[in-house]
Amino acid sequence: MSRRAVALTYCTKRCKGKEEGKEALYRKRKVLHLVSQWSSLYKDFLREEEHVKLFMKTLYRYVLEDVYEFPTLEKDLKEFQKLLRRRHTVDDYTPHQKNKALFQQLSLKENCLTLRTGATSETKEVLCRVYVSPDSFVSVRTRSTVVTQELLRVVAQKMERPEEDMMLAAVTYSGEKRVLQPHDSIYSESLTTPGRLMACRRDLSEIMPPLTECPELGQRPVRLLGMNTWDVSMALTNFDWSLFNSIHEQELIHYTLSRQASSRHTVALEVLLQRCNEVQQWVMSEVLLCHSLAKRVQLLKKFIKIAAHCKAQKNLNSSFAIIMGLNTAAVSRLNVTWEKVPGKFKKLFSELELLTDPSMNHKAYRDAFKKMKSPKIPFMPLLLKDITFIHEGNKTFHDNLVNFEKLHMIADTVRLIRHCQTDQTGNEGTQSCGPEVKASIHYLHIIDNQQTLFELSHRLEPRA
Repeated sequence: MSRRAVALTYCTKRCKGKEEGKEALYRKRKVLHLVSQWSSLYKDFLREEEHVKLFMKTLYRYVLEDVYEFPTLEKDLKEFQKLLRRRHTVDDYTPHQKNKALFQQLSLKENCLTLRTGATSETKEVLCRVYVSPDSFVSVRTRSTVVTQELLRVVAQKMERPEEDMMLAAVTYSGEKRVLQPHDSIYSESLTTPGRLMACRRDLSEIMPPLTECPELGQRPVRLLGMNTWDVSMALTNFDWSLFNSIHEQELIHYTLSRQASSRHTVALEVLLQRCNEVQQWVMSEVLLCHSLAKRVQLLKKFIKIAAHCKAQKNLNSSFAIIMGLNTAAVSRLNVTWEKVPGKFKKLFSELELLTDPSMNHKAYRDAFKKMKSPKIPFMPLLLKDITFIHEGNKTFHDNLVNFEKLHMIADTVRLIRHCQTDQTGNEGTQSCGPEVKASIHYLHIIDNQQTLFELSHRLEPRA
């Protein structure tokens, strides 16, 4: 909501002329209550903004002037003074304390603030991309405080290469390659990397040439075929839960309504969206890097079952991502492979595809999602689309007054996050899985070049 609009709504009498005393008092108290709730709930996102302080002081001055005409506002004035004092105390924090407090995830429940589980962690988790060839990268889940040596160790294990033969370099936008030292921090305070990270040999040559020039990849074992599909879906769901539970409702507002990049305010949301995209790319990569027709058929069956298990575990984010990965042109064009998939798996896949049907505003998905009890993980891109549609399809102001109907619609949509994040006590999605399965899901080897994907696809099944 615009601070100017709130101030205008409070002092409508000054702008509009006559108004009944009781109505004016009621309106003013409602505005003050709204500001109080807003400041309390989202203070961690606002405490560093100078214009918020100015707005609070301006509104306080308005209330002070109105006390003479409306004596009953004195109680509200005292509460407002407490708000200002609390904000003054926050301003006295050190920069480190401010940064730490900024990422505390708070949720309003039954009109009282409670800390969300795991939300007080000082460091954020990120998905770090380390390129191992010009067209593919290893996605590693790690802390934002990770150093070069730690990250290189993980990549070396994933690629089955000796760590001592490798080094990590940052490739800048100008093409310059800067070697990172073992104890260099990968991420800056703004959670950005120094450039495109590339794992190299000590002589600064890439570990692998482009994937289309690596015939030996066809001989590599497909580890996923040896894993239980329920365990893999459980690892995906546990991974997504840890990301989803750290999202604050306000992140959706910052992400969809803010005109400027605000990565500090939307870290958890952006990581979950990145993860959804990477799972889709991972499905494509695993299928297209498998040169054996028989194994490729087995992979399709595996992914269909994993998507079904994710849906059963109420994780629609990963379920959607897997279905979309199998539906991409590079994979769906493999007619010879799909023809050998048993009929019962094709039927199951068709049923899962219905969830992704966009007709009638994604009615199939919305109906299925409503029937699921919380806790559950929604398909986040669609939720963001809903908020954007509400924002862009409705005016924020009518005659210089706030359109509260629009704000209520946005609030109802955003509030869905809190509803879905209900305590997971007793939820089977919290079960553990084996370390090998967990590692394979935490560190994904992904092809992110569409041309490479299509080249691999046409090599598997040339165009007739």
